[in-house]
Amino acid sequence: MRSRTGIERTQISPRRGRSSLRIGGVILLVLFLAAGAGLGAYRHHNLHFDDGRMDALHDAGFVEKQAKTPEGPVLNYAEGPDNGPGTRLTVFLNGCGLRCLYCHNPDTFLMKDGAPVSSDEILGRIRRYRRIFRATGGGITISGGEAMMQPEFVRRIFHGAKEMGVHTCLDTSGFLGVNCDDDILDHLDLCLLDVKSGLPDTYKRVTSGELQPTIDFGDRLAARGTTRVWIRFVLVPGLTDDWDNIHAIGEIISKWKNVIDRVEVLPFHQMGRDKWHSLGLEYQLEDTKPPTPEATAKIREYFESLGFEVH
Repeated sequence: MRSRTGIERTQISPRRGRSSLRIGGVILLVLFLAAGAGLGAYRHHNLHFDDGRMDALHDAGFVEKQAKTPEGPVLNYAEGPDNGPGTRLTVFLNGCGLRCLYCHNPDTFLMKDGAPVSSDEILGRIRRYRRIFRATGGGITISGGEAMMQPEFVRRIFHGAKEMGVHTCLDTSGFLGVNCDDDILDHLDLCLLDVKSGLPDTYKRVTSGELQPTIDFGDRLAARGTTRVWIRFVLVPGLTDDWDNIHAIGEIISKWKNVIDRVEVLPFHQMGRDKWHSLGLEYQLEDTKPPTPEATAKIREYFESLGFEVH
């Protein structure tokens, strides 16, 4: 969706974490992760620096400058297998038609809350990092919110990225898969498809939306057979962990085996709770605990029994 000025709305969402690294260590950390991103660990950081240090990093092309907080400018970045393979530039688009109870980016619900940015600016950043992408097998990931709220923006980014030979990845619920037409799919290497539940009633409770559009989108991906898929499922005790729901997910994704490279079972966490509070939104999972390692392992073993590589 374009604004009156022809500028898309997007956001690079804040991520929570801690670090005591000094400025020199940040550059070394980024380069180290570029070389070691296939190790399977992932981390999210907010790193705070004074204006001078942030300016130096920004001018060197290593970081993006964000709005100031009482602690100083915030360096936002995310790295690891949850965004796709290798070292990646991940763009979080604002706007989402779902309202997942466990969403850790509720600040991306509304398109109006995003900062406007042009596709040329994003493509310029991709061009800057091409050598790193080639060296690590990384690329560009577009996430959200729901990226398919702004399909024309996604189309322009993926077209430009493929012209540069850069790997493309879409993180989506599939709820608006109808907006992801064949032209976009022709320029999409990997889809991170969130199958939030396998039973329609549970899906409705979790997301406020309907399950069928996600199934239809997965069916399209499997029928085309040209885009690889990573399935992602968030395990929430008392919400998505019922075995009828787990088995229903298994039945759905088993139809897509020809395109699925891995299934990720992601344990629920409370890292987004403070965002819900700060936005004045009702957070219904206030007292929900993360699943135990044993419970998570059992779910992963089930998907492995279906023949999937599971993480």
